[in-house]
Amino acid sequence: MNAPHLESTNEPLPERKPQTLMAFDLGQKRTGVAFGSAMLASAQPLGVIEANGDKRLQEMAQYIKQWQPEGLVVGVPFYPDGKPHEQTRFAQNLAKQMRAQFKLPVIEVDERYSTTQAKSWVQESSLKGGQKAGVNVDALSACVILNQYFESHKS
Repeated sequence: MNAPHLESTNEPLPERKPQTLMAFDLGQKRTGVAFGSAMLASAQPLGVIEANGDKRLQEMAQYIKQWQPEGLVVGVPFYPDGKPHEQTRFAQNLAKQMRAQFKLPVIEVDERYSTTQAKSWVQESSLKGGQKAGVNVDALSACVILNQYFESHKS
């Protein structure tokens, strides 16, 4: 029995969304790092980069090499009314550098209130004797950013 003949088309295949992502909560002095899976729609804190400039990018490269994400998510802060400020431009410029250096998709996510939510998680967890009490707020903020991305991209 012959296999059915499939016609080929010249239409490009649709781009596949990254399934494993690494998120960064960018600060002037520290950068929180988290990793997650789109399939599970959950993030886990990895650590904090205590560097800036080229050293920050070098440490990001180490995380990327170790965890092999298919895409990167960067938190971009805005004022509560949605207007940009100095940190907005800082994060957008760093995202641009990351695109050029790492050759991975870099997704910018509005990170208003991510640090506030992370601090709340730490406080709630420590009151209940939970494990988040020992996790850095910057790494948890990166989790919040990644979870915001997952929430906004549910299939």
